Amino acid sequence: MHLRHARYSRTARAVLVTASAAAVLALSGCSAQDASCGGDEYPVLAVGSTGRACAPEGEEPPKGYARFPEGKVPERVGDEWDTYWQTHTLDENGRVVTAPQE
Repeated sequence: MHLRHARYSRTARAVLVTASAAAVLALSGCSAQDASCGGDEYPVLAVGSTGRACAPEGEEPPKGYARFPEGKVPERVGDEWDTYWQTHTLDENGRVVTAPQE
């Protein structure tokens, strides 16, 4: 999903995409094994928290987000890495750390 208005930042677009995906999942009654992101997107993790978004393939993650470490990318809701990243995150240096209690 690409917004054509320049006033939207990449972070705002990522939040909008995530919210839209959540709404679609809620309305469609999809199972717990649904893909983390659409076919033309990849999942990204909010640095310093467990927040996530989907970024368009071929683009860098939005500011404040990072790619998941290679081999530790959640592919489906509820898979091993999806569950792992609910309690872990990346710090500002890219190190995997326990996520702060929210």
